[in-house]
Amino acid sequence: MSTRLLGLRTVIYPAPDLAAATLWWTDFLGTPPYFEEPFYVGFSVGGYELGLLPDADPASGALTYWGVDDVAIAVEGALNAGASEHGPATEVGDGIITATVQTPDGSIVGFIYNPHFSASSTDSSSGSLEE
Repeated sequence: MSTRLLGLRTVIYPAPDLAAATLWWTDFLGTPPYFEEPFYVGFSVGGYELGLLPDADPASGALTYWGVDDVAIAVEGALNAGASEHGPATEVGDGIITATVQTPDGSIVGFIYNPHFSASSTDSSSGSLEE
């Protein structure tokens, strides 16, 4: 069974000092985040999500999420191809579902289903990147 990836959607950067990271990215991008809470900060960048996660391990680097039509099917396909579960499918709010798997060589691959995402959305000032 093959899995159809719909394209890149989200990159999450570890941000142990969330306030400092938010200030840096705001200055660098020239725009404030569209979503800012103590557990996550999200920027809309060229139609995609740039996220800051305070409880992520900086040693693990950034995590990329690929868009899919069905996270459970994508995870199943990855597991059938030899991956192992890294993070279970979880609804993270507003109908958005994410999961991660670890490939046989140790890479972490993220899958995301976001019913609000439009690949044609490139307005970085529109608020949610995943609209």
